[in-house]
Amino acid sequence: MRKWRSESALDLYNVILAVLLFASPWMFSLTNGTARVDFWICSAAVVAISLGAIFVYANWEEWANLAFGLWLVASPWVLGFSQARAMGFAVGIGALVAFLALLELWLMYEKAHPFGPPATTKHQ
Repeated sequence: MRKWRSESALDLYNVILAVLLFASPWMFSLTNGTARVDFWICSAAVVAISLGAIFVYANWEEWANLAFGLWLVASPWVLGFSQARAMGFAVGIGALVAFLALLELWLMYEKAHPFGPPATTKHQ
């Protein structure tokens, strides 16, 4: 049986955020069609990537989640729903997804380099 990585909890949080994002058009009566489609596509991608990262971790999965999180933050202005109520959900959940991806990348870097960068030698 495969050992559970402690960082996998962050991927699980991303799955929960993505499910909330997917359900938000119904839960909060969001009527903007563009925002709904954006939410559904991004949430499906984040769920797939995060579940993949839970079972078989690779750095690219966190970079992809970071990209989707940043896209969600920018999408209200790019897709033209910045005046809609959906903007708050996109920016808030996108920022959290991006933060969790960056946190996991940092934690994995720290795990791989526990004593910091290699020491440099001084030449005299």
